Amino acid sequence: MDDREVNFQDVYDAFRPKILRYVARLVGQTEAEDLTQEIFMKVSQGLKTFRGESQLSTWLYRIATNAAIDKSRAVSFRQGAEETGLEDADETEAASAWAAEERPSLEQQLMQREMVECFERFVQNLPESYRTIFVLSDLEGLANSEIAEILGLSLDVVKIRLHRGRTKLLQALKAYCKAEDWL
Repeated sequence: MDDREVNFQDVYDAFRPKILRYVARLVGQTEAEDLTQEIFMKVSQGLKTFRGESQLSTWLYRIATNAAIDKSRAVSFRQGAEETGLEDADETEAASAWAAEERPSLEQQLMQREMVECFERFVQNLPESYRTIFVLSDLEGLANSEIAEILGLSLDVVKIRLHRGRTKLLQALKAYCKAEDWL
């Protein structure tokens, strides 16, 4: 980061879609929009004091992660999630995989949607410590060193939890979604 002041609108425009997608994967689409607004209110207030000791993206994901963890620990959230079930993250991403190819048939679209929904259910069911790291790494594309900084963990802990999370997820997918048919 250079010496000039960071403009909130630029940060909001650049990072809102990423933070919204990330938060949706952690707490569900229903809660994601409101939580993203709360996150950017915190960012707006804290941007003046951001010292640049870490990358701006790392700082933003740390705020988002803490907010999502706080939200998921709230009794009202847990009760609501149990009653209604968490909604899936944005499905347009899954459809974008087909963008470079010919439009798939309706049967292919339904099959892909079922696979994505199955995958998202099991990501949601990972223990929080594994889910957060898995989402940051495999779905958001952050490096392990960035994840360690965001979560305040050692690089070794991130690697171990990521491996365990992936293993746990793969076992669940194989057992319940017949993942061996499409992996």
